[in-house]
Amino acid sequence: MTFWSRRAVLAAGSAAALTACSKTDSSRPPSSASPSPSTPAATTTSPTGTPWHQLARSLDGDLVRPDSPQYGGLRLTPNPRYDTARPLALAEVASAEDVATVLRFANDNGLPIALRSGGHSYPGWSAGDGRLVLDCRRLDGLTWSGTSATMGPGRHLADVYSGVAARARAIPGGSCPTVGLGGLTLGGGVGVLTRAFGLTCDHLTAAQVVTADGGILTASADEHPDLYWALRGGGGGHSGVTTSLTFDTVEAPTIVSTYLTWPATAAATVIPAWLDWIGAADARAWSTIKLLAGAAHPDGPSLGATITWVGPASGFDAMLAPILATGPSGRYDHTRGYLEAMEAYAGTGAREAFAATSHVAYEPPDASALTDLVDAIRATPGALQEAGVSIDALGGRVADLAPADTAFVHRGALATVQYTATYTSGSPNQAASYVGDLRSRMTPTWGDHAYVNYADATLPDPGSAYFGDNWSRLQQVRATYDPDGFFTQPQ
Repeated sequence: MTFWSRRAVLAAGSAAALTACSKTDSSRPPSSASPSPSTPAATTTSPTGTPWHQLARSLDGDLVRPDSPQYGGLRLTPNPRYDTARPLALAEVASAEDVATVLRFANDNGLPIALRSGGHSYPGWSAGDGRLVLDCRRLDGLTWSGTSATMGPGRHLADVYSGVAARARAIPGGSCPTVGLGGLTLGGGVGVLTRAFGLTCDHLTAAQVVTADGGILTASADEHPDLYWALRGGGGGHSGVTTSLTFDTVEAPTIVSTYLTWPATAAATVIPAWLDWIGAADARAWSTIKLLAGAAHPDGPSLGATITWVGPASGFDAMLAPILATGPSGRYDHTRGYLEAMEAYAGTGAREAFAATSHVAYEPPDASALTDLVDAIRATPGALQEAGVSIDALGGRVADLAPADTAFVHRGALATVQYTATYTSGSPNQAASYVGDLRSRMTPTWGDHAYVNYADATLPDPGSAYFGDNWSRLQQVRATYDPDGFFTQPQ
């Protein structure tokens, strides 16, 4: 997730911060106001006679069953919305061989699988209700070969950034510190350095994958190139379990940034101006703009944009000139090293209940559609903690590849769009309805395009929405590597 609020930014004393996963607003209710993570004894049952003891003995990692004291905490994902999920068991795998063992066991015993690297699946699929969760979070190592880094899919982004920064290197990625590298990469991977260096998946040079039958293979441009194509933006949970990822890294940049604010009443003019500006901006610039409301904004909605720049500091103001012409009411500048900047953009990683959906925008919205969106956000129910729209720029180096070069098809788009709603208590229905309504309002303008890493179980045609003309080829790859349809994640 990539949420932020002006109040949170100022409370943290870091005016250019993006607060992802959770906010640092000191006025936020304590976490006990969220749906409770404590649960009664699990009632989940598995097929009679399942030889769980055999699987446990065969793993270098651990098998956690509902009667284990670790089960209650381990089964939880970052989103308390899915705290009612009851996995049959969780296999904390320690190697690719462990993954192969789990997959063969699941096949032999007719058990459905759920895959987890960071647990941030928006529809809650990695929570694994009624499934055997294959938990890859222990696969979090980092090794080097020159400037090439090989990491496990369960490595959290906070550790990805600290690990590569220790060698004065960088890779582009998101801002949420607890997101797993595997899920981020397989869906594409957008974030602060996207326009300057491309998507996370654009730096992927090889991956180790365990297929449904327990086979272990390497996918790269030279080995299994069709699978390698699919791994770069085609989403996870369908063709195999990725157990390591190798990336080309770049020299860690110095990041100059600013946080601009405007009155929310200016949104209908500022947002189109922002899209026009960032669409034509130097690739070394990136930006996100957010219009947010809810209980975290008692004085009304906030409108703000973070802008980052990895070019020479002397060129920063010239790059900003077109967006400064919109007359922002506040400006807060920072210059940071790569790791310091990534840490500033991250939130605390605390659990937070939310609902979200997305668009991928290929053109600016027309005035009437945008006015309708702004009015809906102004009317955000007070029961929602923080809700609204976040628009994150694409373009730049993302467009260097053609739509068919990788499974990530949206190479010509302007931006990814998130509609988000966090809440601290009660049913998720209001939050889910809210974000669905925002998306519906913008569908006549932005069509059905969506981003697979912001998965939405309600999309009528998710394959086309996420992958466009690449959907047919992606289906063929999945059928090749999982011919029996063992992996059953819906999207």
